[in-house]
Amino acid sequence: MAKKNSDALRQHLLDLLRGGQAHADFEAAVADFPSQLRGKKPKGAPHTAWQLLEHLRIAQWDILEFSRNAKHVSPKWPDGYWPKTEAPPSASAWNNSVRSFRADLKAMAKLVASEESDLSARIPHGDGQTLMREALLVADHNAYHIGQLILLRRLLGAWKD
Repeated sequence: MAKKNSDALRQHLLDLLRGGQAHADFEAAVADFPSQLRGKKPKGAPHTAWQLLEHLRIAQWDILEFSRNAKHVSPKWPDGYWPKTEAPPSASAWNNSVRSFRADLKAMAKLVASEESDLSARIPHGDGQTLMREALLVADHNAYHIGQLILLRRLLGAWKD
């Protein structure tokens, strides 16, 4: 792939990972989320905000680690990708999850941004995955669950349009 096209693709992936172009991003979804609502599940909703946040964090971490560490072992599906409780055990648990999500997203973006990273090369310890595929997977998975988080906020009356 020509350098100019490679640079453009890399930038598009970074923009997609960071979100916020076509819809609300992670920062908007978690900003000032009322602590008393983090473990609430409106009627008909499958998850609480805490469950969604932790699922986002765990899944993104798993994809990042798979992308950069041949010795990484993924959690058991599906139990290892969801928290055991509906509510965060503490405010600091919520804050730590948000902080970890941000750090892992930044690390994934750094991996994609590095010109040493061949976006289309197969990941040696995978079964056909590429860094481009993993970056797209992170962006897609995050967008889906961030949308759920915002819908949950609306149902709980904690979202301002």
